[in-house]
Amino acid sequence: MSRDYTTRYYPVYLDLGDRLAVVVGGGSVAARKIRTLVDYGARVLVVAPDPTAELERLATDGAIALERRGYVRGDLDGAFLVVCATDSEEVNRAVYEEADQRGCLVNVVDVPELCNFIVPSIVRRGQLQLAISTGGAAPVVAKRLRRHIEEYVGEEWGPYIELLGEVRMLVMERVPGGEAERKPIFETIGASDLLDRIGSGERPSAEDVYAEFVGGDRP
Repeated sequence: MSRDYTTRYYPVYLDLGDRLAVVVGGGSVAARKIRTLVDYGARVLVVAPDPTAELERLATDGAIALERRGYVRGDLDGAFLVVCATDSEEVNRAVYEEADQRGCLVNVVDVPELCNFIVPSIVRRGQLQLAISTGGAAPVVAKRLRRHIEEYVGEEWGPYIELLGEVRMLVMERVPGGEAERKPIFETIGASDLLDRIGSGERPSAEDVYAEFVGGDRP
């Protein structure tokens, strides 16, 4: 089936914590998707007649639930998100149709016309996440851009963002007023050399940063 790649996807970040994600397929591609879903806190059910050794280990460890069989209609009951990664066009379409009827988010890997969401290339540095997508038109380009961004956005961004979050909480608690009073503080901290200092190995606490840029506790 041809596709003109004119679909405009709405970028969004999902909270998958304790939500059911059903993955149909148990090969290497499915395993990669499953690792990511587990990492983001989803409750993962895998339906696959011949799962990889890695998936067997995840099931033994209790990280996923595993049904060692082929897909049957009804397997998507209660699913919030569905991923299908099989070589069977018949199974792919059946999974998509059930997911669509149930109102699930569904992605049939490498079959864009059987998806209502697509997965971007992701650069992750702690709480900082940068997602790159070409709308399915050129995944290789998205991956190349990801590599460029990974080189530019170093590992120091993780602790930097975490620290800014902690400082933000202190400012919200201690600095009276609203955005007009607090925004200049956030902008000053953001424009400082704090990121470079963290990249050089400095590890200031939130209290240190608050004292430096705000001047101590404020009622």
